Amino acid sequence: MNENLNNTLGVERPVPRHYSFSEPYWQGTREKKLLLQYCRTSGQYQFYPRPVSIFTGTRDLEWREASGRGQVFSWTVAHIARPPFTGHTPYLVATVTLDEGVNVIANLINCPMERVSIGLRVHPTWAPLPDGTNLLLFEPDDMAAI
Repeated sequence: MNENLNNTLGVERPVPRHYSFSEPYWQGTREKKLLLQYCRTSGQYQFYPRPVSIFTGTRDLEWREASGRGQVFSWTVAHIARPPFTGHTPYLVATVTLDEGVNVIANLINCPMERVSIGLRVHPTWAPLPDGTNLLLFEPDDMAAI
């Protein structure tokens, strides 16, 4: 592994558990599309998928495609890891505030450790999973500058 870029794409990840109310999210990842739940009553997005709106408690939700772009809100470096990340340390875990206003926690890849900072602009990238879905990851917007 190139520790400078903390690339965890090679990690064989288990498939996360899918629930009936989250299935549209996972189906979107098959096409590398980020779908978020949108509460029509409150006019706000929510993430992670839930059976009801966190704003109103109703089921008045629809799925909308999001850009997946955002900025790093916070981050940490993992130096000790459990499977499946054993042997892939250090790696970055970031909380990203998407342009749609929700926070998502995911690996930040292809980013030198000395470059990560709060406010760093990122875009989505995807790690394939054994069932054909993909796991959302992030990488810096200006990859040419790395």
